[in-house]
Amino acid sequence: MTVAEFNKSVDLFSDNIYRFVLKNMRIEDEARDIVQDTFEKVWLKAAEVSFEKVKSYLFTTAYRLMLERIRKSRRTTSIDNSLRVVSVDEQPDFDVIKILNEGISHLPEDQRSVLLLRDYEGYHYDEIGQITGLNESQVKVYIYRARVFLKNYIVAAENLI
Repeated sequence: MTVAEFNKSVDLFSDNIYRFVLKNMRIEDEARDIVQDTFEKVWLKAAEVSFEKVKSYLFTTAYRLMLERIRKSRRTTSIDNSLRVVSVDEQPDFDVIKILNEGISHLPEDQRSVLLLRDYEGYHYDEIGQITGLNESQVKVYIYRARVFLKNYIVAAENLI
């Protein structure tokens, strides 16, 4: 890959990778770092990566870096499973996008990643399989389970209050 092709790949794919990582991580600084690390790895392997395959390579690299960071953060932090207390005076908040994003954040890592790659980024099942290292049927199963979970999560009464 030439310098011009690398620069073109940055222009074409950096926003998509950032959105994908941000949806998974929900921390802007971490997402930016992962995007930067992804392009650094591509730059170091520029001679081996063709421009036609760079999109898949970028998303695969970003996905792996993201999983690495998530696993590290789980080892170093504890999860607070506090209950949400709702007062009677609160007005109901029926922001479906907000509820959907909360539901996505409750999905397991694999399901969340494949769902975002399919529904937000528009990848085909075989491309998602290449990026995540899963076979195509497992990708379909994860997407189905994620969609069923989100459907139930959105209509649950406690999420609408």
